[in-house]
Amino acid sequence: MEDKQLILALQTDHLKQNAFKNLVGAYKERLYWHIRKMVYHHDDADDILQDTFVKVFKAIDNFRGDSGLYTWMYRIATNETLRHLEKTKKRKIFSSVDNYEAFTKIKDHTFATLDADAIEIKLQMALDTLPDKQRLVFNMKYFDAISYEEMAKITGKSIGGLKANYHHAVKKIEKFIKDD
Repeated sequence: MEDKQLILALQTDHLKQNAFKNLVGAYKERLYWHIRKMVYHHDDADDILQDTFVKVFKAIDNFRGDSGLYTWMYRIATNETLRHLEKTKKRKIFSSVDNYEAFTKIKDHTFATLDADAIEIKLQMALDTLPDKQRLVFNMKYFDAISYEEMAKITGKSIGGLKANYHHAVKKIEKFIKDD
């Protein structure tokens, strides 16, 4: 079902429940992974995803179509994620003994000799040091390949500000990797 048809069905009372199931099926995985890049625990990402879909369900009647449906939901997911991070301040990637042991092994190697898993952990550690907004912009640009124009629509921030956040994030990640 195309987004236009889905939106019409979502805004029609007798079709809303079934259309919402289709919406969740179509977008839950993409939104989950967007959220998961910002919060490192599955349960937190799951809760935020659920909150996102609740907000989408409640607000769909007011959706004007100024942006694409996914862009609109992505923005809601982003705002819910930032709200969660602000509220809980859960920013530690390593909460278990196993992860701590992996971290201590990584510290004894140079970046060039790390395997793919170790590089991923090191990158996640570097991302964890970033302020939430820089991490969000970095994730959107680097992992999701979202243009600055689209990011501006999603976040409501200026393109110049987004570019500055990305630049600062890259410099901090480079410094983290170099210094570690």
